[in-house]
Amino acid sequence: MYAMGLTPFETAAIWGVFGVAILGLLYAIFLRVQIMREDKGTARMQEVWGWILNGADTYLQQQLKSILPFIAILTVALFFSVYIVPPTPEALERFADLDDGQVRLLIGLARAFAFVMGAGFSLTVGQIGMRMAVQANVRVAAAARNSFSDALRIAYRAGTITGMLTDGLGLLGGTVIFIVLGIAAPDALLGFGFGGTLLALFMRVGGGIYTKAADVGADLVGKVENDIPEDDPRNPAVIADLVGDNVGDCAGMAADIFESYEVTIVAGLILALALWHITGQLEWIIFPLIVRGIGVLSSIIGTYAVRSDADEGGDAMGAIFKGFLSSAVISAVLFFGAGYLYLNTPEMNNQWGGWWRTPMAVGVGVLLAILIDRLTEYFTGTHSAPVQDIKKSADTGAATLILQGIAVGYESSVWSVLVIALTIVASIVIFGTIPGLEGGERVTFVLYGVAMTGIGMLTLTGNNVAMDSFGPIADNANGIGEMSWSGAEKEENKKAQQIMADLDAVGNTTKAITKGVAIGSAVIAAVALFGSFLVDVSRTQAALGIPLAEQLQTVGIRVDIPQVFVGMLIGGAVPWLFSSFAIQAVSRAAALIVQEARRQFKLGVLEGKVEPDYRKAVSISTTAAQKELVSLATIGVVTPIVVGLTLQVEALGGFLAGLILSGQLLAVFMNNAGGAWDNAKKLIEDEPKDPANNSGKGSERHKASVVGDTVGDPMKDTAGPALNPMIKVANLVAVIVAPIVVQYSRATGGAAVGRWIAVIILIVMLVLAIKRSKAPAPAIK
Repeated sequence: MYAMGLTPFETAAIWGVFGVAILGLLYAIFLRVQIMREDKGTARMQEVWGWILNGADTYLQQQLKSILPFIAILTVALFFSVYIVPPTPEALERFADLDDGQVRLLIGLARAFAFVMGAGFSLTVGQIGMRMAVQANVRVAAAARNSFSDALRIAYRAGTITGMLTDGLGLLGGTVIFIVLGIAAPDALLGFGFGGTLLALFMRVGGGIYTKAADVGADLVGKVENDIPEDDPRNPAVIADLVGDNVGDCAGMAADIFESYEVTIVAGLILALALWHITGQLEWIIFPLIVRGIGVLSSIIGTYAVRSDADEGGDAMGAIFKGFLSSAVISAVLFFGAGYLYLNTPEMNNQWGGWWRTPMAVGVGVLLAILIDRLTEYFTGTHSAPVQDIKKSADTGAATLILQGIAVGYESSVWSVLVIALTIVASIVIFGTIPGLEGGERVTFVLYGVAMTGIGMLTLTGNNVAMDSFGPIADNANGIGEMSWSGAEKEENKKAQQIMADLDAVGNTTKAITKGVAIGSAVIAAVALFGSFLVDVSRTQAALGIPLAEQLQTVGIRVDIPQVFVGMLIGGAVPWLFSSFAIQAVSRAAALIVQEARRQFKLGVLEGKVEPDYRKAVSISTTAAQKELVSLATIGVVTPIVVGLTLQVEALGGFLAGLILSGQLLAVFMNNAGGAWDNAKKLIEDEPKDPANNSGKGSERHKASVVGDTVGDPMKDTAGPALNPMIKVANLVAVIVAPIVVQYSRATGGAAVGRWIAVIILIVMLVLAIKRSKAPAPAIK
């Protein structure tokens, strides 16, 4: 390990963090062995499960083929990016015995390798997590025949496997890069974060389009047009719907939170390095890694607090939140203890305001995660006033129900952004009050505090991912039961059906909560990356001889400069364009699925004259998802480069500010409105069926709620969640290209011509991506 002046304690701490990362992965293997021993139920249950398994595997194979060429191109681009600007002072210091060309070669290889490693880890988390969810769903359905407690245990621990993979691989990658490169680690960490984030964007977009095209199509043609239950085996789209739950909410969300986990540590270490230059204290760099290790241990312990002794009718949400709160308390105690033992030095106390500041910022992050958890549950939970109001609005039809849901989504965005704003204010209070700091130094300290808040918020990543995976596992288990049991067998398993319906309803709320945490962490991570952007630009400007008074950290991003305001307007518009294309993709594919299901119904599927062909709907959803992957990723990658090269680096800063604000508000609105509509529908479905009182399944109120749910589906499961990685992709691209933009901002002659040629090529790529996204879907043959 590169020493960089580490004390024996710091060396031991870093290797200890490395060991904790390995422990997290070993715990995932341990839980997998436990889950795989559980009973898989009857032959019919396993048959239905086999259809889901095959559909999920087919989708993931097609997705991999679609994204590998894009990954290969970007790997080469990242390698050569280091040849456009001079090596950083840290890279030159780390490899002081090498010449300039050799340093560039090593850093280029490290950045490209880290990019591939980040992409590979993100892909691994998504794919293995999804496959474990598929393995667990049939086992949860089988366990529900016996007891509520067993079904809850299997569903949550299967989700914890994905959580531990996220923790273990995220911590492992960042720690290994730091061990090998030392102070030059940020050069490679940018590649690591970019790889993970880009793969998360692919998996979020593809999975979201797949799942909601199938879900919307299945609901419209099944519930609304033909009045058949959800997950009815006669519905040709039902298997595609169940597969979609896994590729969207398991693979997509796991990769999404994994990249947030990566990006917060990347931003934190870049800013920590800046503080090291200011203060000479290595504690700013080492402590974030220690916090991450503590989080893994806390999540492992918290797993065992999620349990229930009830055979039926237990409180799943209460048990899950108890586990989350247990992990939060344990982690808070441990990182404050670690802070006291490690940061309580004369230098930190006398010169830099006291040892307690960094642990306090991490504690604010944990508190933020809990507040967003409670806030999201309030706006989307079945027992809260917003969802009850939406349910009541169904009395007067679909229009009023949709209006009420929109209002709920708008309000939830306001409270969410205020909570995040207060978090940033807390960082200002904690780090901005250190005596003796001046202008740029104070900004760097505050932004480091924001990054530590993000690290604290994702300390409990293992719990968050487990909560999210719990949702689709419970949903699939419910679907397997619905499709497997009929007649007398259905009557015998009424208790199991109610258990799975209860778990499914809780799963809707846990998914919404996790999306809320993911959106909040995306904003915090983006703000921290914005700080990294300011630091990197200022360092490049200093290397080019630009006076301190003219550097970006000193001048700031001034909205009174016209090109900065233009950049902000463009940044604010990008999330809306991105969301529009994602929802259009769902709409087109859902229409094709409706047409296919109607065709099969005309052949006599409902009457049992012919068997439903599930493969056709699976194929439609898979094709629709692949069509949009590269187009939507291109918008996130190319737009910040075009803004930077045409309007200069200050406008790129304005672009990022507009993107962060607009994206956060839109993402929370879509997530919470969609979740509230979904749970309002479930409340109506749980009512006793009574045509005289217009209640229960099949009633006009129920049909109105299904319409609201289908409107909300692509909002909460496609466009909204996909904004999280898109925001961070754009921020990481901005941090990577910012030194290049500064380097060539004053270029003349051939360099200036080359810059404008690059701009024209990138604009053509954007236009082609937009045309591809707007192209109509092919007709069904």
